Amino acid sequence: MSASLAEVAEDRHYGAKVTAVEPGGAEVIPLSERHGKPLQMLWTWTSPNMEFATIYVGVICVLFFGLSFWQSVAAIVLGNLLGSTAHMVLSTWGPESGFCQMVLSRRAFGFLGNLLPAGLNWLIAGVGWFAVNSVSGALALSALTNMNKYLALVIVVVLMLALAYFGHNLIQIFEKYAAPVLTVIFVVGGIVLLTKSHPSAAGAPIPGGFWIALGATFGYAAGWNPYASDYTRYLPPGSGRKAGIFAGLGVFISCTLLEVFGAAVVTAFGAAAFNFDSPNWAFANPTDAYTSLMPTWLGKLTLLGICLGAIAANALNVYSSALSFTATGIRLPTPTARGAVAVISGLAGFVVALVGLDHIDQYENFLLVIAYWIGPWLGVVFVDRILRRSRADELAYGDPSYKNWAGPIAMFVSAVISIWLFSNQTFYVGVIPQHAPAVGDLTFEVGFVLAAVLYAALYRALAQPIQVATPEQLAAATK
Repeated sequence: MSASLAEVAEDRHYGAKVTAVEPGGAEVIPLSERHGKPLQMLWTWTSPNMEFATIYVGVICVLFFGLSFWQSVAAIVLGNLLGSTAHMVLSTWGPESGFCQMVLSRRAFGFLGNLLPAGLNWLIAGVGWFAVNSVSGALALSALTNMNKYLALVIVVVLMLALAYFGHNLIQIFEKYAAPVLTVIFVVGGIVLLTKSHPSAAGAPIPGGFWIALGATFGYAAGWNPYASDYTRYLPPGSGRKAGIFAGLGVFISCTLLEVFGAAVVTAFGAAAFNFDSPNWAFANPTDAYTSLMPTWLGKLTLLGICLGAIAANALNVYSSALSFTATGIRLPTPTARGAVAVISGLAGFVVALVGLDHIDQYENFLLVIAYWIGPWLGVVFVDRILRRSRADELAYGDPSYKNWAGPIAMFVSAVISIWLFSNQTFYVGVIPQHAPAVGDLTFEVGFVLAAVLYAALYRALAQPIQVATPEQLAAATK
């Protein structure tokens, strides 16, 4: 068997160093720098979901879609199961290849065609999600300390960017120690909320409410999918299966718990009382409302947890955003390209967060549409793996001349058609929900299936054959 890219890649002298700035960008991780254990994926994917954005997904299931508590639980469990299963599979690809997720995406999209998913992930992760989580972290810190919310925003953003700039190893250490703290805080707080909730209260679902909620919960969990191998690529080869299981469990358990707690808190208040658009809204911000049913000491701990969880989430968001940018093939004249892009992306997200700090209601629209591009992308990359056997010594990951137009065409066409026909959001209602509201929002399901079918039909005509590298080509591809 020929050598892999990871075997011939030059040592960057980063290894397991925690306080060193991670060099480079989206290059393959050499075998000499592989370290860690699969178990670390459990806390890597638990910590970032222990924050208010996750809680809010559960809130909107009851508040906006009118589901009962148990209907919400069903949508939450099913949506998270789908999203975390996809995350599990994608995470297994990192240890064997040593590449981040958006470089692995080049196989199904081609080098130039991969600009579509990599560019989207760069903007959505580094600007969109960064802004959302920065707002929730800042509001929690402001509620906890009575600090000016704009000053609180600056503080949390600085901490987020510092973690992302140093890179992989520091982020992993932070998530490791944050996970048990955040889990204890949120589980204890959630149990208190459940004792004050009214799970038997009847719901009043909007037409298609269950399917819209299912799309939202899947979209939130699947929002992590384009990052999956970013955090397993440093693990030793042969550890992919265990790493995938722990990564999937981390996403599923953390998202399910906090979303259930979010649904419970609305039943405790009553939907009308929890509507923060109402002139009768009595709280400084939604994070303050969430903690108002808890004892003072636990409420303050939970606010601290929301702030810490936002930092944990955004460290991953802006780090993976930077990897996605470097995966586009754009080269920056700096040995720490990833770190530089992380700071630039985070600052752009900070500007968006400044605008959104007084418009927390815009959470809803963002959370509901996040899956629209990910569904078609998943359909393409999964079918490509099924139809074309993967090998670690393929040139497709680093060859700028490699073309596979089946991927971008399938993804783009499927996204347009699925949104046109099935979207059911405030800014646009598709053709089918206009006439049959009960179908809800099937955009991500239709986008996934349609992209998979289109790619399977197109790849033989539009995808170049996968070339296996000679030792000389392997050496050239790592430079």
